[in-house]
Amino acid sequence: MSSKDLLLDEVGKVLAPLKKLDVSYLFYTIIILVFTLIILFPKIYITQQIYFKSREISKLKAEYDTLKEENKVIGASVEEIKYKNQVIDTIF
Repeated sequence: MSSKDLLLDEVGKVLAPLKKLDVSYLFYTIIILVFTLIILFPKIYITQQIYFKSREISKLKAEYDTLKEENKVIGASVEEIKYKNQVIDTIF
């Protein structure tokens, strides 16, 4: 080989070194992934539980509001029946 080829080979090695993936790289990647999951899993779980509880609370609040309105209607109906009964009792 000529000195020019040797020089180009050396420059190629310096500018674009070959990156080989070995077992230690895989091991470190798995460790980082496990630590990330350990840190993020509780946050994801708690956020999900808060979401489902808030949906349940919202559903119960809507039912409560509906029952409150029904109670008002029934109360008005009872008052109307009491008034009619008083009017009928006073007539007879």
